[in-house]
Amino acid sequence: MGEVVPPALVRGTTPDHAGGARGFSYKGKTLLSGVDPAGRADRIAGAVKITDRTLYLCPSPLYGHGLECLLGRLAQTRNSALLCIEAEPELYAISTASIKSIEGPGESSGMASKDNPKLLVTDRIDAGEICALVRRKWGPRTFSTVRTVRLNGGWQLHSLLYDSLAQTLQKEVALDWGNAITLTRLGRLYIRNAIRNLALLPLQGAPFGGISFGSSPVLVLGAGPSLDGTLDALFARFGGALLEPETRPFRIVCVDTCLPPLKARGIRPDLAVVLESQHWNLEDFVGLSGWQVPVAMDLSALPRSGGVLAGGLCLFFTPWTRLGIFDRLGASGLLPPALPPLGSVGLSAVAMALRLTQGTVVTAGLDFSFTPDMFHSRSSPGHNARLRNQNRFTELLNANTAFGATAFAATSKTGSRVLSTPAPRNYRDLFEREFAAAPDTIPPRPFDIAGNGLNLGIQPLPPETALDLLSPPPLPAAPPRPLPFPGKLPGKSPLPKS
Repeated sequence: MGEVVPPALVRGTTPDHAGGARGFSYKGKTLLSGVDPAGRADRIAGAVKITDRTLYLCPSPLYGHGLECLLGRLAQTRNSALLCIEAEPELYAISTASIKSIEGPGESSGMASKDNPKLLVTDRIDAGEICALVRRKWGPRTFSTVRTVRLNGGWQLHSLLYDSLAQTLQKEVALDWGNAITLTRLGRLYIRNAIRNLALLPLQGAPFGGISFGSSPVLVLGAGPSLDGTLDALFARFGGALLEPETRPFRIVCVDTCLPPLKARGIRPDLAVVLESQHWNLEDFVGLSGWQVPVAMDLSALPRSGGVLAGGLCLFFTPWTRLGIFDRLGASGLLPPALPPLGSVGLSAVAMALRLTQGTVVTAGLDFSFTPDMFHSRSSPGHNARLRNQNRFTELLNANTAFGATAFAATSKTGSRVLSTPAPRNYRDLFEREFAAAPDTIPPRPFDIAGNGLNLGIQPLPPETALDLLSPPPLPAAPPRPLPFPGKLPGKSPLPKS
């Protein structure tokens, strides 16, 4: 079969007797050796350490030299596979034409197979798309590690990109296994809460699927340290009009940990999002009984969290795993509307805001970072606890976390130095993959107010510019109306105490 040689090759390509190529350069880089390129690739593939549950990443496979040898060795494993990524369109054409079709990993006609169940060849270079492709091809938690195998010099053209994709895949693998451990420890609690929360369905006001903010802008608030500066800027712009939903020109969707800081400043949000399933979540509601704030609560959340506030309740569902009971509830019309399982109440609040409004969504306080003396905003339960416990022997600084083995320094959106740990950093990466889409996508990507938090992968705006987005011209914009919650939950949950 003849070779496919792109016109951009700048050095002569001489076919060898095996149907490959005797070296060529492309864009100033030597991609294939002029001496036995197929044999060199086979020797590299033969020296690779093969372990089970490993995803091998081959950047720029070119003519596929070495893939047959590597796939033959992977055939002896149960859960290892090979992912080939080519970022250059002309070189991808070479790969697709050269990697011929064979039946499976144990049979050979001279080249590796595009139909081999252990092989995936793609020209996708978006990290989110790559992760989705791997998940669809091989399923979740198939791999425990990712290892890069360079069989030729093609990786030099986009070395930083290929390294970044390998790191993203490794983080995705770690996140999958972390979620599995969480389900092992908390799965029984999730389903127990879900069954108890089904009793709240007759008490909820408008279901989550029936709520709409129309075209009103929405401000999504997390409880990070940068929240204080955002609230100060809001008061400077809107003054007393900020306090009530009926007087401000935008909606506020907040995470449950934000409720005490907002209450301390007299700000009543339009909607609070609750995701946590454990009892320590009740600290977010201390002193808030009877406050007229609507609550959107996950089906697996702690039932008592839905009975504190008096503004009404709607339930949503994040499918944390596949269970037959969910299919039966859906068939009976009892399963609330679903949101993607993002694992973080801040991410869930953003996903909810994008679904509830056709207008602009702006985020603030989703820092995923901290400073040595501030882990959440002022008046949050965690910050108040540090203040209460401060004495001659216990200082405000949480040295165990700030200087722990897992903490690392990072640069915030404003250029200042902050601290973070792997868990919140993973949520930041997940935020970028979920919401940092192209501007013309539907729903549109949110904007972020620049503060001392990690860059979320979306456009950070100066506070004044972001506040301009939250205050559209008064004439065409109708004043916001209260959420359609005709009924109110009683002060106590109708369910028995845990």
